[in-house]
Amino acid sequence: MAYTTIKKPSDYFNTKLYSGDGNTTQAITGVGFQPDFTWLKNRSDGTGWHRLSDGVRGVTKILYSNATNAEVTTDANGYIASFDSDGLTVNLGSSGTGTGTNSSGDNFVTWNWLADNTNGSSNTDGSITSTVSANTTSGFSIVKWDGNETAGASVGHGLGVVPDLIIKKRAMASTGYWYVYSSQLGNNKSIYLNDTSAAETSGAWNNQTPTSSVFYNGSSNVENGIDMITYCFASKQGFSKFGSYVGNGNANGPFIYTGFKPSWVMIKTDLAGEEWRIWDSTRGLYNLMGPTLVANSSAAEGTFNGIDFLSNGFKIRSASSALNYNATKHIYMAFAEEPLVGDNPATAR
Repeated sequence: MAYTTIKKPSDYFNTKLYSGDGNTTQAITGVGFQPDFTWLKNRSDGTGWHRLSDGVRGVTKILYSNATNAEVTTDANGYIASFDSDGLTVNLGSSGTGTGTNSSGDNFVTWNWLADNTNGSSNTDGSITSTVSANTTSGFSIVKWDGNETAGASVGHGLGVVPDLIIKKRAMASTGYWYVYSSQLGNNKSIYLNDTSAAETSGAWNNQTPTSSVFYNGSSNVENGIDMITYCFASKQGFSKFGSYVGNGNANGPFIYTGFKPSWVMIKTDLAGEEWRIWDSTRGLYNLMGPTLVANSSAAEGTFNGIDFLSNGFKIRSASSALNYNATKHIYMAFAEEPLVGDNPATAR
């Protein structure tokens, strides 16, 4: 087995917790790098929507994973004001409540990804010119492009390998679903990050599998001339894994091998009515993993004990349909805390 090229996963993805102080701004340090993409959530308050910001669209511009809303700039209930060398600075927002980013006494989580530490550069690999911030080492890219309703138009993603998972959203001007492509579901289906639907037949990808340079655009959730944002992910040994498993409906559920000790896992059952559940090893300090947030809901952090993080993957410990519906596919995203191989091999929790 080849050694991972990423010996320290936290150089590329890191979770940072903080407490709101109610001030107009607060600098959040200790991320370990300047983020290019941050996903932020108020853990204490169910009125604090998920906030997704990136450097390609502009750090103060926000999309919400739990809603179809168009992009807003400087949300009145709080926003990320800047990406900094070791983290980010949050702003309370004009309402003064800060429920989204800095309300006094509330607990917050940020999940942070490194791309190429720029605002992106022009990519002409596809028929549509895109602006791309890509990290080929970690298999992550941020892609902004002008909407084009021409079915089969292609967009360069900058990864240099075929993406395993793509998240696409119409950013400006009007509402739109979050379309998720998974190689586990195929190029004729989408599953939606903002709701609990099962995967549906969709023309969002024009029934064409992405290549090492481009993904393909269908007519779903696209408007001519309207900015689109896309987050592309490719599995990297010892750092990330994007796959699926089939449930057995038993409390002794499947073991999913990732090749690393996970730091963050999100799971969605391909079944209507089930949510996108997120665990991370910074909030959950021991097995069974308890603290969970839901990408498609603004709900405050809850407890859902159903998964163990292990040295080489994760184990389902629940018969719940949210994690282990019998004979049903479950889509997952996972990022590493420690690689199984390399100079610092993973140890058990």
